Amino acid sequence: MTPTATRLSSDRYLGLIEQDGSRIAVLADGQLAAAVPTCPGWDVADAVRHTGSVFHHKVAGLRLGRLPTGDEWSHGPSEGEDLIAWYRAALVDLLGELAARAPGDPAPTWYPPEQTVGFWQRRMAHEAAVHRVDVEAAVGSLTPVDDDLALDGIDEVLEVFLGYGMGADPDEDVSVLEGRSVLVRSGPHAWLVTASVTDPGERIRLDRAAGPARATVSGEPSELLLWLWGRRPDAAVHVAGDPAAASALRTLLARATS
Repeated sequence: MTPTATRLSSDRYLGLIEQDGSRIAVLADGQLAAAVPTCPGWDVADAVRHTGSVFHHKVAGLRLGRLPTGDEWSHGPSEGEDLIAWYRAALVDLLGELAARAPGDPAPTWYPPEQTVGFWQRRMAHEAAVHRVDVEAAVGSLTPVDDDLALDGIDEVLEVFLGYGMGADPDEDVSVLEGRSVLVRSGPHAWLVTASVTDPGERIRLDRAAGPARATVSGEPSELLLWLWGRRPDAAVHVAGDPAAASALRTLLARATS
């Protein structure tokens, strides 16, 4: 698969995983009962447990050479084990496994076009960033996602989660977006999203170029990324044109990223 222009280097992804992953642990310590407003029903402990479980799952997959199942990875701390310590161990193990391999080395993933370590380096950088924002929202210490990671995250969520997660599954109903093309834009970067219920090959089409659209959603990289992930309100971005088209895009993304 040809890397997109937004892709970062392996070292940059690893540095961001460490940066955002460590911030989660620092902010969460002593704040585990705080509610997470960006994920209704969660508290900080839930966010830490979820993120740590994801990290443990990736470590197990890299070591096994296949996607793990059932109890082949740690879903949470054992009885009496400290949650933050369990999470920190997951982060250390993840960074070690990812750093020990080249991005082009084979690795099992749930995304057929990319079966490489590089997929997980990228995906885990975005995982850590979004859940770092969740924890920050809970403790009142918000900081933006770095511009380069945010732009790459916009590309990832539109291609991997929306394009593949929704578009490649014939059981997913994408009709809400049909006839309502949306241009997603941040500075010179543009993504045009269209949908078709009649063309199985292009149920969700993503063009990395500007073009005519029913609506344009634009904003600073971090705000736009977090809006796409449902972590920011509509007021955080600028919507021009048909607001129903922008709403349709968010409706599909909410399902794709749940």
